[in-house]
Parts: sequence; C-alpha cells; structure tokens
Amino acid sequence: MSVFGDGLDAAVQKAFTRPAPKSAPAQMRYLVRQLKGTKAVAQLLRISQRTVERYVKDQIRKPRPDLAARLEREVRGRWQPQVRARARQRAATTDGIVIDTRARMGYTAPIGSIDQDRVRHLTVALPPQYADRLFDAREAGASDARLQEIAAEALREVYFQDGGRRAGSLEEVRFTDIEHLEFGL
Repeated sequence: MSVFGDGLDAAVQKAFTRPAPKSAPAQMRYLVRQLKGTKAVAQLLRISQRTVERYVKDQIRKPRPDLAARLEREVRGRWQPQVRARARQRAATTDGIVIDTRARMGYTAPIGSIDQDRVRHLTVALPPQYADRLFDAREAGASDARLQEIAAEALREVYFQDGGRRAGSLEEVRFTDIEHLEFGL
C-alpha cells in the first residue's frame, strides 16, 4: 500500500466532474470501450474473454472480491484523463497542493537546539513547485519513500523555515510514523 501515492491519486480524483461507473457490468463496458475489445480487457484483468463478454451482457453482476478490486482500480486509473491532467497542471503551476498530516516529525539542527521528534498535526499549503515534483515522481513510479522525502523537504522549507525567514541552519526534517495523510488540490 502506497500512502503517498494513494493520497495523491485521491486528491486528483476529487476533481472529477462525474462519478465513475459503480456496477461491475458498467465498469466492464467502460474498459471494453477504452481498450477497444474484450480480449484486451481479459488480458488486463487476468480473466477469460468469455467472462468479460458475460459481464458486458449483464449475465454476471457480482465479481469475486479480488476481481472487483482490480476492476475498480483499472477503471479509476483511466477515468476522466483530461480532468485529471487539468487538475495536476493547475496544482503544478498556480495553486499548489495542501498536505494534511498527523505524523512524528523532528529535524536535525545545530547542537544546542531542541530537535526531539514529536507527533504533529499539520495542514500546510505547499507551493506549486513541490506539487509538480510530487506528481512527476508519482508518474515516474517513485517509491513511497521518495515521495515522503519530497514531502519532508517541502515541509522543511514551508513550515519549519517559513520560506527562509527562520531556522536557516535546519539540515534535515524527519517525517515518520504517519498516522494520517491527505492531499488537497
């Protein structure tokens, strides 16, 4: 499970203008239209072509749980690509992204300062360049650890250093034990 990746996907999905298909037959019909055939859908979902055809004709309505999860994930990943791209572009150029998290955070600083980790609940608006870096890393297939590093770097600059107005000697921010994480566009 990818906490950061799933959080970014959920933020983009909030921008959708129409709900994705809910029932299994409707989801299957959508995938058949997108992939231009039942054979491609069958290969994607690792089921037989005949099973796909039976879903399309409403002969089967209730998939088993593992197939339902794969079907939901594939439909959600392909739903409204232009709306998804516009939301991402707007966040990366003008609006930025909001991170709401409850996690253990600490930092590395010069000797004499208090740098003990503690649980903090932060809601911080990150500038567009960090939204762009997060989305680019997500699309490039970056690991959750890499996305976490980018978020920690953004929090260091925006929250701890306040854009360079304080804590200038702060070296590193530790961002661990995530209890809650949510992104907003």
